[in-house]
Amino acid sequence: MCGIVGAVSNKDVKSVLIEGLKRLEYRGYDSAGVAAVDSEGRLQRWRAAGKVVNLAEKLQQHDSTVGEGGVLPHTAGIAHTRWATHGKPTEANAHPHVSGSIAVVHNGIIENHAQLRTQLQADGFIFNSDTDTEVIAHGVTALRAGGLSLLESVQRLLPTLEGAYGTVIMDESQPDTLVVARSGSPLVIGLGQGEHFIASDAMALADVASEFMYLEEGDVAEICAQSLAIFNAEGQSVERAITQLALEQSATDKGGYRHYMLKEIMEQPQVVARVLEGRLAAEGLSQSAFEPALADVFKQVRSVTILACGTSYNAGMVARYWIEQLAGIPCHVEVASEFRYRSVAVADNSLLITISQSGETADTLAGLRKAKAAGFLASLTICNVPGSSLDRESDFTFISRAGTEVGVASTKAFTAQLVSLLLVSLQLGRLNGLPASTERTICTALHGLAVDIESVLELDKEIEALASSFANKHHALYLGRGEQYPIAMEGALKLKEISYIHAEAYAAGELKHGPLALIDDDMPVVVVAPNNELLDKLRSNIEEVRARGGIFYIFADREDHFASSDVLKVVEMPHVEKILEPILYNIPLQLLSYHVALIKGTDVDQPRNLAKSVTVE
Repeated sequence: MCGIVGAVSNKDVKSVLIEGLKRLEYRGYDSAGVAAVDSEGRLQRWRAAGKVVNLAEKLQQHDSTVGEGGVLPHTAGIAHTRWATHGKPTEANAHPHVSGSIAVVHNGIIENHAQLRTQLQADGFIFNSDTDTEVIAHGVTALRAGGLSLLESVQRLLPTLEGAYGTVIMDESQPDTLVVARSGSPLVIGLGQGEHFIASDAMALADVASEFMYLEEGDVAEICAQSLAIFNAEGQSVERAITQLALEQSATDKGGYRHYMLKEIMEQPQVVARVLEGRLAAEGLSQSAFEPALADVFKQVRSVTILACGTSYNAGMVARYWIEQLAGIPCHVEVASEFRYRSVAVADNSLLITISQSGETADTLAGLRKAKAAGFLASLTICNVPGSSLDRESDFTFISRAGTEVGVASTKAFTAQLVSLLLVSLQLGRLNGLPASTERTICTALHGLAVDIESVLELDKEIEALASSFANKHHALYLGRGEQYPIAMEGALKLKEISYIHAEAYAAGELKHGPLALIDDDMPVVVVAPNNELLDKLRSNIEEVRARGGIFYIFADREDHFASSDVLKVVEMPHVEKILEPILYNIPLQLLSYHVALIKGTDVDQPRNLAKSVTVE
């Protein structure tokens, strides 16, 4: 979950490294560091606890205090922004880690680090951090002392490492070379003119490269300014495809908004339009909505299994209702971190769907790899990043087109996932007897969805006023029925993520089976209550809470005529086609979480202990 940037050039690379770290800070922001070799072959290192801005200030201070000789260019370097696993987020635990002339940055977890540490300490190596990463630095140093080259040393060390790693190693005595290795943690090489770059996400290199090579599992690469060599896990020289990416230069621009999260919430009408572009005809799905080979697979599907984590899991939970309603085939939704470690029974002609914003979620990727041997008909990933591991390793990909999402708490990517999953559900329905009139009704409603979302965004001030009631609360309860239950789950997750208020979501019918014991006048209860066939039952649940002193915050269809009172705060939502209600009712819950977080004074875009791309278990 950490961010890695590396560069080797004939120019100074420090600014490239710092700018890359800023773009990757969503992946971790506990500490940061840079190691670079100057034009006289001297390795220097700067580290700082906290965010990248603290590291940038240290570099500026260094440059401003250099003597008469001026600031020498650093033509090779590696940099890292950390999400702490082993050891507290201190400067001593910040990457890069150094052993003699060797400097290392690492993303992932070395599971046998304690055993390796003991062996290296017995050989006389002194450890200066609590991290697992330091064993890589000392391990390479030990092998280099035996006369091996940097590349050979890394290749010899890797089989002794258990776990996951994306790592970049440099040596002061070989200053024009970076050696990189990938196992379970993504790395991408950026191709420049007389220079090369490395990063854990291509977005970090948006200013310096437009052509990229994605390393595959087990790859090791030796990168110089003028040359590049890649070797597979067996040590054989291999070629990797060059991908051209037009990366969003505006992704790191807040566009006048106070936070990325608010910007990304407000972008959702445009995101919905992008998801649907070319995939939706006037009165139904476009014939080109899905590639022909995938359309042929859909014809054979008799059941669906969805794998995902976190917010993506909530999207999958909504899709289960849609798939079973529209296509009439069973759909199972699995937490990927559980699926990967249990015995799995796969039904005949079952389609596996994985969902991930980044396409690099470690548990989901591991679940996909397990599923390939389990007998699924085919695998389809719905993700937001072309060229990601899930994209490359799945049989088929449906890009959700959310655009780069910087805020750690997912908003527009979740909405894009929902719309994408509804299109998949419609296609499966079309092949399993869904009436053309129903498809036409849903697609007509989808054409108006962006406008509907805009009307919900206009409720921002009203929702902001509600948020003040949460300022001194420590707990909240979210209720929903049917396909709104996963939306309640997502709303509770958002509140937890960015305001640090403990929140739980329940299917409203489960209220009397335990959660009712929590209700008092200090427990806000958020209810997702569209005007559907379960509304009367939900009204009964509301009365159960009212009788126990609970305070309600109800998001309800304006046609339902809920009346506000001293214990009932109602936000009237626009009326939409029932199947679109989960997409629409998600939006105000995002806004509520955002405004509560503002009141609480938390870090909205980079909440504590979290990171955007979960590339470790």
